[in-house]
Amino acid sequence: MGTDLNAPLGQNRRAKPAAKRYPRRLIGFSLFGLVAASVVGLSLWGSLAPDGLKRTPSSTALTAGSIKETGGKPEKVANGQSGAGDSGTMTPGTAYSGANVERTLTDDGSTVTTFSPRSRDGKGPALINVGPIRGQDPRMAAMPNDDLLEDSPTGRLPVTGPDGLRPMDQYARPWSGARGTRIALVVGGLGLSQTGTQKAIRELPPEVTLGFATAGNSLQRWMQEARRGGHEILLQVPMEPFDYPANDPGPNALRIGVSEKKNLAELHRNLAEITNYTGIMNYLGGRFLSDADALEPVMRDLGKRGLLFLDDGTSAQSLSGKFADAMDVPHGFADLTLDTELSRSTILKKLDELERIARRNGSAIGVASAFDESVGAIASWVTEAQGRGIEIVGVSALVKDPQRN
Repeated sequence: MGTDLNAPLGQNRRAKPAAKRYPRRLIGFSLFGLVAASVVGLSLWGSLAPDGLKRTPSSTALTAGSIKETGGKPEKVANGQSGAGDSGTMTPGTAYSGANVERTLTDDGSTVTTFSPRSRDGKGPALINVGPIRGQDPRMAAMPNDDLLEDSPTGRLPVTGPDGLRPMDQYARPWSGARGTRIALVVGGLGLSQTGTQKAIRELPPEVTLGFATAGNSLQRWMQEARRGGHEILLQVPMEPFDYPANDPGPNALRIGVSEKKNLAELHRNLAEITNYTGIMNYLGGRFLSDADALEPVMRDLGKRGLLFLDDGTSAQSLSGKFADAMDVPHGFADLTLDTELSRSTILKKLDELERIARRNGSAIGVASAFDESVGAIASWVTEAQGRGIEIVGVSALVKDPQRN
């Protein structure tokens, strides 16, 4: 059959080929042995030699802002120089060109690096002053900035800070800064009804500005809850209407026919009710806002304190804009009162009208009171308006501000 199985024992058996030699493999094994022996030898020499493998000063590279390593005594080098010559390449040390960097080589071979400030030479990065910071850290929004308060016989009053920061800037709700269509919605009367106040804070989007009536109850508690919810807030100050006393705005109202001192004292009692507001808004006040002698000292005081003034727009005879311009007081006028009729459908129609005004003029301000119908209509409309590309902003973003305009 031609196979070893059928061949007689010891016959026709093929001879085994001679084993092949692999000279390359032998060379590889030899080289590996030499390298291993060299590593072991260097290790032994490094551990037995008097100075080991410690670098000498001549081997130290210098970088911008670094020092020569000279046996434990740092020697500074002028910034931008190199002991090995200026190669023109970026070295790691250039990242610390704003500081003195000292590296000390210790006796055990380790390097200790010390950083210290270096005086500026007018070159390199510069700090840019971007002006007052608008807004407040949400985690601290319910807490007042003590630098923006002063003590008075009537309580703590808002003031412009020593660095020029105004309450209007500190407590403003941040916005995008885009110049698209913008609407500010102010819902006032908070504090007068406990259930109504709670409903407004809970249901209204944080973009809606809330107005607190100084005649309300638990104002500090509601203010803190509103601020934690992201709302910008205003303080509604009672002022004398045309039909006073038949229509009484409440305690601490500002009135015509009384002394400037008396009105300022009443103003300060109102301002001390709460903190963290960007400005004030009139509550009634048609007659007071039309009287130059009564209005002028109030506007001057508001300007000094860094507060804005929002006129609800219900009095055509108001002089608030005239005095605000003359005294550099940030101010604005409401374009529409949204809930003159307490009907959801009517309020929604007013909101649509406000949108048309905003698209025509670029911005608009609407005011309402914290009635259930108003809160419900505004809450649903805001979501739809944002879907149409309208930005709802805090009222401070839309007032005429002499520092920005």
